Amino acid sequence: MKQYGLVAIAGRPNVGKSTLMNHLIGAKVSAIANKPQTTRHNIRGILTEGEVQIVFVDTPGIHKTSKSLLNKTINMEAVAALEEVDAVLMLVEAMRWTEEDDLVLQRLAHVKCSVFLIANKVDRVSDKEMLLAWLEMVHTKRDFQEVFPLSATKGINTPQLQRTLLELMPESEWAYEDDDITDQSTKFICGELVREQLMTYLHQELPYSTAVEVERFEDKGKIIEIDAAIWVSRESQKGIIIGHKGESLKRIGSSARISIENFLERKVMLKLWVRLEENWENSPRHLQQLGISR
Repeated sequence: MKQYGLVAIAGRPNVGKSTLMNHLIGAKVSAIANKPQTTRHNIRGILTEGEVQIVFVDTPGIHKTSKSLLNKTINMEAVAALEEVDAVLMLVEAMRWTEEDDLVLQRLAHVKCSVFLIANKVDRVSDKEMLLAWLEMVHTKRDFQEVFPLSATKGINTPQLQRTLLELMPESEWAYEDDDITDQSTKFICGELVREQLMTYLHQELPYSTAVEVERFEDKGKIIEIDAAIWVSRESQKGIIIGHKGESLKRIGSSARISIENFLERKVMLKLWVRLEENWENSPRHLQQLGISR
């Protein structure tokens, strides 16, 4: 009998949710960067092992809401993903508990399904006795189904987590084919891979108010041609992204092209433009156009 279920991955920004999902499904479908708000959508990654299919929902980081419509939408997306799932993985950083972790815990108060506490980045902790004491302390914050200390980047304890989740899934028909790895379109993932490079290269300089829209995706046989617009909300941000004589944009485009080629396993010609729409992060029309809101 087949088994099928949904598992939401929740937590504050920048604790490794996307890295964990990519690792669990064995493919990169969610953008990762060392910056909060890398994930803006509920991105689904699909794992099929034997007779069991798990759909992981990588949620945006739950954070204190700012005044922008973008941030409010991100929070609503994350909380909505907690409804009607079979399990929730609450990610925290090992040896660190913040006010935003308390906020995530509050959002999980109504959740009736199994909630696992995932203490990520344990490879950075040298004192294991202190780690054990810390894990015992955080276990008292809620009646968690289980606590998993692990490292999403190093793969420490991730096979054990995967086995536990596979056994937990209820009997049900699958929702996807056995070779599907995500429900997101190829165009969407390519846009996210461009945005990932934006945040990687301009981590300090670039604010959150940037977005990427793939305007053309054309398969020419030997090569795939992609045109993408990078949206900014201020004129000064265009200069940051383009850089002196266009060098910054060229570097971002080159790295993004390599990432996209690795994902598509095809040669890619990538063209990037920087476009300005003031205050786009507060525009319902633009958020809907970018797929951030419905």
